[in-house]
Formats: sequence, C-alpha cells, structure tokens
Amino acid sequence: MTPRRRYDAAARGWYGGDLHVHLNWAGDHVATPAEAAAVQLGEDLHVLNLLAGNVSGSRVYDRDALEQWMGADLPWSDATHVARMGLEYRNDLLGHVYAFGQAKPPERFHTGFAGEADWPPNAEALRELRRSGALLGYSHPFGQPVAESDPPKRLMRPVARNCAARELVADAALGLVDSLDVLTHADIAATAVVYRRLLGAGNRLAVTAGTDTMLSFTRLDRQSSPPGWARVYARVDGPLSADSFAEAVRRGRTFATTGPWLELSVEGHGPGAVLDLERGARVEVTARTEGPTVEELRLRTADGVVAVSEGPVVSASLEPGEATYVLAEAVGGPSPESMTGLTYALTSPVHLDVEGRRVARREDVLWCLEWLEALEGLVRGHAVLHAPGQLDDHLALLERAREVYRARLSGA
Repeated sequence: MTPRRRYDAAARGWYGGDLHVHLNWAGDHVATPAEAAAVQLGEDLHVLNLLAGNVSGSRVYDRDALEQWMGADLPWSDATHVARMGLEYRNDLLGHVYAFGQAKPPERFHTGFAGEADWPPNAEALRELRRSGALLGYSHPFGQPVAESDPPKRLMRPVARNCAARELVADAALGLVDSLDVLTHADIAATAVVYRRLLGAGNRLAVTAGTDTMLSFTRLDRQSSPPGWARVYARVDGPLSADSFAEAVRRGRTFATTGPWLELSVEGHGPGAVLDLERGARVEVTARTEGPTVEELRLRTADGVVAVSEGPVVSASLEPGEATYVLAEAVGGPSPESMTGLTYALTSPVHLDVEGRRVARREDVLWCLEWLEALEGLVRGHAVLHAPGQLDDHLALLERAREVYRARLSGA
C-alpha cells in the first residue's frame, strides 16, 4: 500500500515525532527492534523515542537496550527517520517524565514503587537528565476533565497515585522541563487548559505529543495503536538529527496534532519566536490549517480566544497593552483519520513581550501559586517518606517555585 500523502512535512522543514513510545512495557507480546523499525517507517514517523521504564516494581523494561544504544541512533535510522532509546522517569504521585537524547542513564529510573519513598522530588532527576543533554517533558499529564474556571485542587483528586503531572507547575517555574505533552492518550482538553495557565504565568514550554503506545500490547485501547497517531512537528534548521530535533523543541518551534496541519504566523514569525514590542504596537496574526475535520480554527492570547473561523484561515490584528502570547488551535469532532474522539492541533506560542517584560497574567500566576499550596497538602498527606529530611526537600522545592511566581506577580 502507498497511501496518498496529504502533505509533505519534511519538504516544508517540519519533522514529526512521537516522544513517548514503549518497545516493551509488560504486555502480551515481546516486541522486537525490527517491529519498531517497521512501524516507524510504515507510519513515516520522522522521530521515534522508545522509552525504557518500570511498571510497578524495580524492573526497568528495555534497560539493556537503553544502555547499549545510549546517545546513538538505532540501526534503522536514516536521513529522514531518527530512532533513539530514551527513558520514562516515573513517580505516580508527582508525575511521569519522558527523556530524549540523553547521553547516559540516570542514577534512578523511578521513585515511590514497592516500598520506595517518594523521594527525592522529580526535580532532582530532571537536573541529572538535563546535565546529560536530555530533552525533557511531562507525559500523559492529566486524565480527568478540567474547565477553565476549575481550581487546581481538582487535579489533586480523586486518586492520589494516578500519574498526573502534579510537580509540573514547580518544575516549569524552575526551568527544569522543556515541554508538555498536551496531545496524549489522556485528556487533551484538560491538559490544554493547564498548558495555557502555565504559559500565562510566564513559563515557556513547547507543546509536544507522546502517545504512550506500547508495542508489547496488541489489545490495549489507544496504547495498542500505531506510534505517531498524535505527533509533534518541529521546525528543524538543516538536516534532521536527534540534536537538531531536540533543539527545535527547546526553542518552542512546534505544533502537535492528531492529523490537521497547522501554521501560525505573527508578523512573519512562527511558533517559538519572541517579539519585544513597544507599548501600543500592533501585530498581525494569521493561522492556517489543512487536513481532516477541522470545525473551528482559533487564535488565543493569555486573555482567551481573540478570533475564530470555521474556514481554513483565521486572522487578527492585535494591540497588546501588556505582555502576552499568541497560539493557534484547530478543533473538530471524530474523524476516521484521527484516533481519538476529537480532531485537534495546537501550536506552541509566539511570545509577545512588551518593553522587555514577559507575560505574567495575574490570574494565571495566582492559579499556579494555588496549585503549589494544593501540592504541598498532597505531599504532606499522601507521600511515602522515610525520614523528616525527605519532606523538607519537597517543601524547599515548592518554596523555590513560589519565589519565582511571586517575583513575576510583583513585576520583578
């Protein structure tokens, strides 16, 4: 079969990746590298990140493969397809993180399993992985519906250990993560709400996609679907490589999608750009989409939706009085070309600084501070800790994050 190509992303300088795939993660089948190669090339998935990770105890699946191929492309990689062994750092109370492109294994792969303490905070693992060159982001962040007006404590309930990305708000403030997997098998709309809150509070995170596909399962809902059913496209300078793709993501030059192509232009600049404007300056914004079943194309700033179109193009002329951001969002219903209940695409933002200041929308900063208070209560009430100093480490992390948000609130 040679399916008709709807669009040629690589010809436009964009390369699509799935940053959260497992070769083996328990399951009913032992998946081989040859199967991973076949599915990557068959799906024309430019970047495949195969994650070693544990399930419920100390065993880390595919750890030998990770250690064997650390820092190197897997053998079937070519000029337009890169496959790497990465890892999933896991704590079910604080959240799961993907790592891509790291140069060495971490000291630990998980905390909080089989009697382990929920310690140290995820931040320590993130620092270690960052030192080894890893691209980092929180995976399958939130699995329950969340409305714009919901308080953060809603995401601390009802199940304490449900893999939700609860430490995300602290780690984002401290610059320890590069992205957020908004497109996942979890709740895309809920994660998009949190993503916008984080952006509005001054955090610069790229939007990414990680399906959590597990090749070792043949019948497990969407996790048995092909890798790349949702993927992140990154605008790469020059040839594709693990390093060039990771750098493009770090710079926020991305959009994530279940199918539709999505472009954003702000005065000719795409996602990830930072424009420093004079107060009162006006900018022209355009978004375009093509592909399956887009019913609404939206432009959003920190204050909400500023333009909507039912066609393939939407434009707006903005005069931001305060620093903000602009992103594009394409939304539609079910489609045979989309493997979720909705069709969805989202760009990373173009940041509109004003007179040297980045966005720090008061409502969003206060929301993040409220999140940290709720997280402290969760840690005090539910974390497994074996010594008083372990709680102190969590509290110190939260206080450092609070200091960042308070500084943004005061305009410092």
